[in-house]
Amino acid sequence: MPDHGHDNNEYHPKDAVASTMKAVMYSGTAGLIVSGVQNALARENRGLFGVFTKTGTTFGMFVLMGGTYAFIKDASANLREKSDAWNAGLGGFFAGSLIGIPSGRMPRVVGFGAGLGIILATFEAAGGTFRGSKWKQPDVDEFARKEAIRLKRRASYEDTIAEVGEGRGIYGPGYAERRAQLLKEKYGIDVPVEPEKPYAV
Repeated sequence: MPDHGHDNNEYHPKDAVASTMKAVMYSGTAGLIVSGVQNALARENRGLFGVFTKTGTTFGMFVLMGGTYAFIKDASANLREKSDAWNAGLGGFFAGSLIGIPSGRMPRVVGFGAGLGIILATFEAAGGTFRGSKWKQPDVDEFARKEAIRLKRRASYEDTIAEVGEGRGIYGPGYAERRAQLLKEKYGIDVPVEPEKPYAV
């Protein structure tokens, strides 16, 4: 679970190297896919290794951007001892500036960096999720919140039986005796009753 530094206002240091390696793996996979698509759409036959020899710059850019963003974000958080949107903005700035470096023009370097930094900082400030729920309750532990929801929605065994009835693998205590009694009254058949197994409530 991601650490947003909200538990009792205590900052928990992040492993920048581990997060960088994880980001490189994910972004490298995405870059390899994009590079493969570029290679497949080329008019000439580039071969299997064309994803590295012909469109390898795409793969390399994805790897560099993903690793730079993750490392700068976590390193900034560890130095500032705060986990907030500024870290994501700083990581986004350095990652975005990599796009403008090949052009050799400083306005593009700063422009791409500022653009990506603003986007990622805004996303982080909104909770860092597309669900948009974490930012509303920043001081509530996510695990505790989900556990409370699960317990609130969990119905007791008796309520489940009362609602859906017995059968289809759902049987309440004393079902075997009730079934044997019903068969005896209705058909006059004596059905042996086996000892019941304990029911998990």
